[in-house]
Amino acid sequence: MKYYQLFIDTDNNSDTYKSVTELLGLQPTESEKDMLSKDRYSTWMYMVEETETNFDFINEFLDILEPKFKELEKLGVTRDKILFWLLNEYDQQCTMEFHSQEMIRLGQSGIHLNIDCWTPSIKAP
Repeated sequence: MKYYQLFIDTDNNSDTYKSVTELLGLQPTESEKDMLSKDRYSTWMYMVEETETNFDFINEFLDILEPKFKELEKLGVTRDKILFWLLNEYDQQCTMEFHSQEMIRLGQSGIHLNIDCWTPSIKAP
């Protein structure tokens, strides 16, 4: 299972959080923990869960963000406050491939990429 996350650090202000939501046209992914946190509006997060097909998350997320960079900056969201995060649950081997063009595009955008891989826990019967 893979999870692709787009994180945007905001100023922990509900108006900014709502403005980011409206600007991007995406419904943020919120956990129950987030709903109860005093820092609920500090990080806007959108997550795509991959089950079967490959999701071209770098290009998909950049397609959403690039036309909105100027408007995001007006909200106080600079590119260094944006993070793409790939979470990869694997068994045996964790293999990934990134195309040079998407790496160039990501680098030119100034957005950071994090990758975490883990083996699922074995549950006792």
